[in-house]
Amino acid sequence: MTWEIRSMRAILQRVKRGSVAVDGRIVAAIGAGLVILVGTTHSDTSHEVETLARKVANLRIFEDEGGKMNLSALDVGAEALVISQFTLYADCRRGRRPGFTDAARPEVAEPLIESFKRALQAEGIARVEKGVFGAHMLIEIHNDGPVTIVLDTEEL
Repeated sequence: MTWEIRSMRAILQRVKRGSVAVDGRIVAAIGAGLVILVGTTHSDTSHEVETLARKVANLRIFEDEGGKMNLSALDVGAEALVISQFTLYADCRRGRRPGFTDAARPEVAEPLIESFKRALQAEGIARVEKGVFGAHMLIEIHNDGPVTIVLDTEEL
């Protein structure tokens, strides 16, 4: 079987703080930094993981002393909260119920999400937390700005 899509997708939200709760218990929390919702597809590899991590760590979306977005997560010592989100691959072209056949199966997606977390750390993001893969999560996001950026490795 050949898959036509080869890209990781991410929604970055610059936050003052963020957290994830599962079954009423906070399992991950960060201060100022990025909440990163990540979707993977069947054919994603370490190349997509590393490309996305490099872009996220170096993207200049934090304000400098003049109020301009000139600083990266690395420049400001941002923390990161990574959350797997297969719904980023929702296909809504037909009918009223989205299809998710382009999203990676759990046995492919979970190791990619873990690799992405490690790749962010390798890029220099010191504190990287993550949600619980496959769990029903309540996510608290205190968006700063608001700043929300959509990334797709196919376009990087």
